[in-house]
Amino acid sequence: MSFKNCLITLTNDSLIEKSIILLQNTRTMTEKNIHSVKASTQFKRKHKADYGKEKIEILYEDKDIIVINKPTGMLSVPYPGSKARTAQDVLEKIMRSRGTFTSGHKPFVVHRLDRDTSGVMMFALNEEVQKKIMHTWHKMVTERIYRAVAENPRNKNLYLEESGLIDDPLAQNSHHVGYVPKKDDKKTDTVPARTHFRTVLRGPTHTLFELQLDTGKKNQIRAHLASRHYPLAGDENYRAQTDPFFRLALHARTLEFLHPVSGKKMKFEIPEPEEWMTYVENGDSHPRTPVWNVHTNVRKPIYEDFSPKSGPTRKSLRKMDYISQGKNKR
Repeated sequence: MSFKNCLITLTNDSLIEKSIILLQNTRTMTEKNIHSVKASTQFKRKHKADYGKEKIEILYEDKDIIVINKPTGMLSVPYPGSKARTAQDVLEKIMRSRGTFTSGHKPFVVHRLDRDTSGVMMFALNEEVQKKIMHTWHKMVTERIYRAVAENPRNKNLYLEESGLIDDPLAQNSHHVGYVPKKDDKKTDTVPARTHFRTVLRGPTHTLFELQLDTGKKNQIRAHLASRHYPLAGDENYRAQTDPFFRLALHARTLEFLHPVSGKKMKFEIPEPEEWMTYVENGDSHPRTPVWNVHTNVRKPIYEDFSPKSGPTRKSLRKMDYISQGKNKR
């Protein structure tokens, strides 16, 4: 074999070897990405008919605000690095199709709902109104009610009273999930959070709660109830053992406020699914195993990692609450 042919052979072998390594790395990265997706999300991708195509319902619209009913499974607003559809994106698309979208007349964020939370939420339609709403949120919003189905504690001594207030401060773990730190944890940065609760119906295995917020922190209701041994049904992140509705059982039922421009009192209410009450009343002594407890090759619930590997900055904590500007300037 000539020196030239030998060189070509070695070069080809080297290229092949590099290609194999590249393919192996790509496959490893792909598997890693697949495994990082929650089991409940994988299940919905395969079985939820409208996954990624959820539709919003417009409840009210004028030149200054728009109120919608957001479906479960849809992000409220974008976050860095995400390409998922959001309620804000869908509203922009609707306005563009009508010819009413401009740089100054479009959906502006004033608050948010978690991706898997359904219900009533509002957007401003210009920047001036957005600022006014955020600066006067606590005065403007007169009622904000949620309904949730939570699993009862196994120990009845841990049952919550019929009504009360949970005011434990919240932190974020390394996965940006809100949680209540231990009482003796003085090092973790926290933000104030206040959740009022009322028991609508206490069933044999679950409880239907009505909740009102004094603050609007990320994962506030979910973290507060889970810290009291009441994880919400369908909540993989907070170690729920039941998933009867194939969704997070949290719904923003009522939003009542004074119109930011006219001052008129407005109230929008969308009841939670009727099956929630029936389910709680009957109980579920033999629940089917949630998909995240069946699949062992997917990421574990991220609520297991309570302590952040590196504490979040105060700047990142402020981002947990879209109405913080209103609090600071009140």
